[in-house]
Amino acid sequence: MPSTPVTRALETLEVPHQLHLHPAPVHSLEQAARERGLAPGQIVRSLVFRLEDSSFVMVLVAGPARVSWPRLRRHLRVSRLTTATPAEVLQVTGYAPGTVSPYGVLQALRLLADRSLLAYPTLSLGAGIAQAGVILGRDDLLRTLTPEMGEFTE
Repeated sequence: MPSTPVTRALETLEVPHQLHLHPAPVHSLEQAARERGLAPGQIVRSLVFRLEDSSFVMVLVAGPARVSWPRLRRHLRVSRLTTATPAEVLQVTGYAPGTVSPYGVLQALRLLADRSLLAYPTLSLGAGIAQAGVILGRDDLLRTLTPEMGEFTE
């Protein structure tokens, strides 16, 4: 089984996990969930935003939920933020878009998590490599990452 920065970080933290390798490119959240034996709401998207002071923040959102820009700005106490560009995502996290995980990132990031993550006891995150995901327990994720919880979706 291949090793990724994400699986290595999880092993260091002694977090039980499973690396799922997809047999072919994944074209949708629904496909990723189906192939991992999960519901779409169990797939966690790790989204990176650039704030007005040029710092970055990562927001963990469950499944197909959409980020509420007003709620996110209000929580962060900023008037402007933008989605990080693919180049910025790679520079800050070390991961290409579509493979991003809050584990094993290059730079320490402020981490927020939408309360929708609490709906399922098992979640799946980006594995740091294409066509793969890491499946782990929600409680392990919350214990090891301690994100700021909030209502960040519409």
